Amino acid sequence: MAEHSISIDHATVHRWVTRYSPELVERFNFSKRSASRKWHMNETYIKVWGRWKYLYRAIDSNGDTVEFWFSNRRKLTAAKRFLPKALKRHGRPERIVIDGSRTNREAILSCHAADRLENRSRRDLKSIRIEQNHRAIKRRVRPMLGFQSAVTTRVILGGIEMVHMMRKQQAKYACNRQPSLAEQSELLAA
Repeated sequence: MAEHSISIDHATVHRWVTRYSPELVERFNFSKRSASRKWHMNETYIKVWGRWKYLYRAIDSNGDTVEFWFSNRRKLTAAKRFLPKALKRHGRPERIVIDGSRTNREAILSCHAADRLENRSRRDLKSIRIEQNHRAIKRRVRPMLGFQSAVTTRVILGGIEMVHMMRKQQAKYACNRQPSLAEQSELLAA
Protein backbone atom coordinates (compact mmCIF):
# COMPACT_ATOMS: atom_id res chain seq x y z
CA MET A 1 0.00 0.00 0.00
CA ALA A 2 2.94 2.30 0.65
CA GLU A 3 3.95 1.87 -3.00
CA HIS A 4 0.59 3.41 -3.94
CA SER A 5 0.94 6.19 -1.32
CA ILE A 6 -1.96 4.85 0.73
CA SER A 7 -1.70 5.10 4.50
CA ILE A 8 -3.34 2.23 6.40
CA ASP A 9 -3.42 1.51 10.11
CA HIS A 10 -1.72 -1.70 11.29
CA ALA A 11 -5.01 -2.92 12.82
CA THR A 12 -6.63 -2.82 9.37
CA VAL A 13 -3.78 -4.88 7.93
CA HIS A 14 -4.19 -7.35 10.82
CA ARG A 15 -7.92 -7.72 10.06
CA TRP A 16 -7.16 -8.26 6.37
CA VAL A 17 -4.58 -10.92 7.19
CA THR A 18 -6.92 -12.81 9.52
CA ARG A 19 -9.77 -12.59 6.99
CA TYR A 20 -8.01 -13.36 3.69
CA SER A 21 -4.93 -15.37 4.65
CA PRO A 22 -6.62 -18.81 4.81
CA GLU A 23 -8.17 -18.34 1.38
CA LEU A 24 -4.90 -17.13 -0.16
CA VAL A 25 -2.95 -20.03 1.39
CA GLU A 26 -5.46 -22.48 -0.08
CA ARG A 27 -5.14 -20.87 -3.52
CA PHE A 28 -1.36 -20.83 -3.26
CA ASN A 29 -1.26 -24.54 -2.46
CA PHE A 30 -2.96 -25.29 -5.80
CA SER A 31 -0.14 -23.57 -7.69
CA LYS A 32 2.69 -24.84 -5.48
CA ARG A 33 5.38 -26.86 -7.22
CA SER A 34 6.23 -30.33 -5.94
CA ALA A 35 8.77 -30.85 -3.19
CA SER A 36 12.05 -32.72 -3.59
CA ARG A 37 12.35 -36.28 -2.32
CA LYS A 38 14.33 -35.50 0.87
CA TRP A 39 12.56 -33.74 3.73
CA HIS A 40 13.71 -32.25 7.01
CA MET A 41 10.99 -32.29 9.67
CA ASN A 42 11.06 -30.46 12.99
CA GLU A 43 9.02 -28.21 15.26
CA THR A 44 9.65 -24.82 16.81
CA TYR A 45 8.11 -22.87 19.67
CA ILE A 46 5.76 -19.89 19.37
CA LYS A 47 4.46 -18.01 22.40
CA VAL A 48 0.70 -17.47 22.48
CA TRP A 49 -0.87 -15.63 25.43
CA GLY A 50 2.22 -16.35 27.53
CA ARG A 51 2.29 -20.11 26.81
CA TRP A 52 4.46 -22.07 24.40
CA LYS A 53 2.75 -23.59 21.36
CA TYR A 54 4.34 -25.55 18.53
CA LEU A 55 4.77 -25.01 14.82
CA TYR A 56 5.57 -28.24 12.97
CA ARG A 57 7.39 -27.70 9.68
CA ALA A 58 8.78 -29.82 6.89
CA ILE A 59 11.33 -28.39 4.47
CA ASP A 60 12.76 -30.16 1.45
CA SER A 61 16.44 -30.42 0.50
CA ASN A 62 16.17 -27.21 -1.57
CA GLY A 63 15.02 -25.23 1.47
CA ASP A 64 11.45 -24.99 0.16
CA THR A 65 8.60 -25.34 2.63
CA VAL A 66 6.81 -28.66 2.20
CA GLU A 67 4.12 -28.22 4.85
CA PHE A 68 3.46 -26.60 8.23
CA TRP A 69 1.04 -27.23 11.09
CA PHE A 70 0.38 -25.18 14.24
CA SER A 71 -0.53 -27.12 17.39
CA ASN A 72 -1.29 -26.32 21.01
CA ARG A 73 0.70 -29.29 22.25
CA ARG A 74 3.81 -31.20 21.30
CA LYS A 75 2.17 -34.59 21.27
CA LEU A 76 1.93 -37.58 19.01
CA THR A 77 -1.56 -36.58 17.85
CA ALA A 78 -0.22 -33.26 16.53
CA ALA A 79 2.58 -34.96 14.63
CA LYS A 80 0.08 -37.52 13.29
CA ARG A 81 -2.08 -34.70 11.92
CA PHE A 82 0.86 -32.89 10.36
CA LEU A 83 2.64 -35.75 8.57
CA PRO A 84 -0.35 -37.29 6.71
CA LYS A 85 -1.26 -33.81 5.44
CA ALA A 86 2.25 -33.42 3.99
CA LEU A 87 2.27 -36.96 2.58
CA LYS A 88 -1.14 -36.51 0.96
CA ARG A 89 -0.18 -33.25 -0.72
CA HIS A 90 3.37 -34.16 -1.83
CA GLY A 91 3.61 -37.94 -1.86
CA ARG A 92 6.11 -40.04 0.01
CA PRO A 93 9.68 -38.76 0.11
CA GLU A 94 12.70 -41.00 -0.24
CA ARG A 95 14.06 -39.84 3.08
CA ILE A 96 12.84 -37.87 6.11
CA VAL A 97 15.49 -36.34 8.34
CA ILE A 98 14.36 -35.68 11.91
CA ASP A 99 15.97 -34.73 15.19
CA GLY A 100 15.74 -36.97 18.25
CA SER A 101 12.04 -36.28 18.73
CA ARG A 102 10.15 -39.44 19.62
CA THR A 103 6.84 -37.93 18.53
CA ASN A 104 8.09 -37.36 14.98
CA ARG A 105 9.53 -40.88 14.83
CA GLU A 106 6.25 -42.39 16.11
CA ALA A 107 4.23 -40.33 13.60
CA ILE A 108 6.37 -41.63 10.74
CA LEU A 109 5.95 -45.19 11.97
CA SER A 110 2.17 -44.76 12.42
CA CYS A 111 1.79 -43.48 8.85
CA HIS A 112 3.56 -46.59 7.58
CA ALA A 113 6.06 -44.26 5.97
CA ALA A 114 9.06 -46.01 7.53
CA ASP A 115 8.52 -49.27 5.62
CA ARG A 116 8.16 -47.55 2.27
CA LEU A 117 11.05 -45.25 2.98
CA GLU A 118 13.35 -48.13 3.82
CA ASN A 119 12.26 -50.08 0.74
CA ARG A 120 12.62 -47.14 -1.65
CA SER A 121 15.88 -45.69 -0.39
CA ARG A 122 17.39 -48.87 1.08
CA ARG A 123 18.41 -46.92 4.16
CA ASP A 124 17.16 -47.17 7.69
CA LEU A 125 15.10 -44.33 9.07
CA LYS A 126 17.68 -42.57 11.23
CA SER A 127 17.23 -39.93 13.86
CA ILE A 128 19.64 -37.21 12.86
CA ARG A 129 20.10 -34.12 14.99
CA ILE A 130 19.44 -31.15 12.71
CA GLU A 131 18.74 -27.52 13.34
CA GLN A 132 15.95 -26.37 11.07
CA ASN A 133 15.80 -22.97 9.53
CA HIS A 134 13.02 -21.41 11.61
CA ARG A 135 14.73 -18.02 11.67
CA ALA A 136 12.47 -16.49 9.02
CA ILE A 137 9.37 -17.26 11.08
CA LYS A 138 10.97 -16.13 14.34
CA ARG A 139 12.17 -12.92 12.70
CA ARG A 140 8.57 -12.02 11.73
CA VAL A 141 6.96 -13.14 15.00
CA ARG A 142 9.42 -11.49 17.42
CA PRO A 143 8.52 -7.82 16.73
CA MET A 144 4.78 -8.49 16.93
CA LEU A 145 2.98 -7.52 20.10
CA GLY A 146 2.17 -11.15 20.77
CA PHE A 147 -0.55 -13.54 19.81
CA GLN A 148 -3.79 -13.58 21.78
CA SER A 149 -5.38 -16.81 20.56
CA ALA A 150 -4.39 -20.03 18.87
CA VAL A 151 -6.91 -19.45 16.06
CA THR A 152 -5.47 -16.10 14.96
CA THR A 153 -1.94 -17.43 15.46
CA ARG A 154 -2.67 -20.31 13.07
CA VAL A 155 -4.05 -17.90 10.45
CA ILE A 156 -1.21 -15.37 10.76
CA LEU A 157 1.48 -18.05 10.65
CA GLY A 158 -0.17 -19.44 7.53
CA GLY A 159 0.10 -16.02 5.93
CA ILE A 160 3.74 -15.65 6.98
CA GLU A 161 4.58 -19.10 5.60
CA MET A 162 2.79 -18.30 2.33
CA VAL A 163 4.75 -15.07 1.83
CA HIS A 164 8.02 -16.93 2.49
CA MET A 165 7.03 -19.57 -0.06
CA MET A 166 6.22 -16.79 -2.54
CA ARG A 167 9.62 -15.16 -1.91
CA LYS A 168 11.30 -18.52 -2.53
CA GLN A 169 9.25 -18.71 -5.76
CA GLN A 170 7.67 -22.05 -4.91
CA ALA A 171 4.64 -21.48 -7.15
CA LYS A 172 4.58 -22.78 -10.70
CA TYR A 173 3.20 -20.38 -13.25
CA ALA A 174 2.57 -20.76 -16.97
CA CYS A 175 5.07 -18.08 -17.92
CA ASN A 176 8.82 -18.76 -17.95
CA ARG A 177 9.75 -15.76 -15.82
CA GLN A 178 8.98 -15.91 -12.10
CA PRO A 179 6.75 -12.97 -11.13
CA SER A 180 7.60 -10.58 -8.32
CA LEU A 181 5.96 -10.85 -4.90
CA ALA A 182 3.43 -8.16 -5.82
CA GLU A 183 2.60 -9.89 -9.13
CA GLN A 184 2.17 -13.23 -7.33
CA SER A 185 -0.23 -11.57 -4.88
CA GLU A 186 -2.28 -10.22 -7.77
CA LEU A 187 -2.38 -13.69 -9.38
CA LEU A 188 -3.66 -15.22 -6.13
CA ALA A 189 -6.30 -12.53 -5.66
CA ALA A 190 -7.61 -12.83 -9.22
